[in-house]
Amino acid sequence: QVQLVESGGGLVQAGGSLRLSCAASGRTFSRYPMGWFRQAPGKEREFVAAIKWNDGSIYNADSVKGRFTISRDNAKNTVALQMNSLKPEDTAVYYCAAASVTGYVPVGALPRLRYDYWGQGTQVTVSS
Repeated sequence: QVQLVESGGGLVQAGGSLRLSCAASGRTFSRYPMGWFRQAPGKEREFVAAIKWNDGSIYNADSVKGRFTISRDNAKNTVALQMNSLKPEDTAVYYCAAASVTGYVPVGALPRLRYDYWGQGTQVTVSS
């Protein structure tokens, strides 16, 4: 069982930065791909970024490439999302998620995995 708790959301002006953190509990966390998703009001939840557990390979959505960076620390059971050059359209509730897949995962498959465990979400608001 994996439990996830996000933190670090808040209000920031356009062009600013925020760092989200996700603390995971559960002994198998370090073996799972981890991802960040977001959901804006009235919109479907969308993939933001994900990272493999072993080699740290990452996959970013086109909308955040060059601005957001996902990272993980398996020793500390944490996953982070560094968000720079924030835009008003980045406003959403951001969720940390884990996919209970322990075998080989191609990097390109990260957005399409079934993410089984989810945090409660943290609000990010970017003002113009």
